[in-house]
Amino acid sequence: MLVRNQPIEKPTLLLVDDDEALLSVLSTAMKKRGFSITTATSAESAFSMANEDPPEFAVVDLKMGGNSGLVLVRQLASLNAGTRIVVLTGFASIATAVEAIKLGATHYLAKPVDADDIVAAFGKKTGDTEVELANNPLTIDRLEWEHLQRVLAENDGNISATARNLNMHRRTLQRKLSKNPTKP
Repeated sequence: MLVRNQPIEKPTLLLVDDDEALLSVLSTAMKKRGFSITTATSAESAFSMANEDPPEFAVVDLKMGGNSGLVLVRQLASLNAGTRIVVLTGFASIATAVEAIKLGATHYLAKPVDADDIVAAFGKKTGDTEVELANNPLTIDRLEWEHLQRVLAENDGNISATARNLNMHRRTLQRKLSKNPTKP
């Protein structure tokens, strides 16, 4: 039985990105798509908010000051395994995509992305066997980038430990990581 004047409860969505302009635009777009929005600019503040009231959905930036988005994905999944988490990144790599999914993310999207892409990603419950397969192998530069990202993920984002594991100077590693990834 439908009761009049009872508010319809909107699904809760936690948006986490250190880019406040992107947060504002994405927040407006997702409100128009029927979500109740909470925003945070760091993984630490997002976890604090989620700990009080776990969201049904979350959009998490991968690279932020402080803890990485991967840490937050693990924390959100531990609070509520049903939370549908989409990871966004401007530094997409195979290693971080695999780790995000293993830690509990529903999907992984490379920036730039629009709100419709995110909503579609929330709806994906299985893999897509129709995804296009690449015809060209990865370049040497891209392979190096992927390897650095994998080792960094294995070291929980710790630059110094990663540099030691790679037998590389920490500043050299930081320089390589600060460059945009090369095209596949």
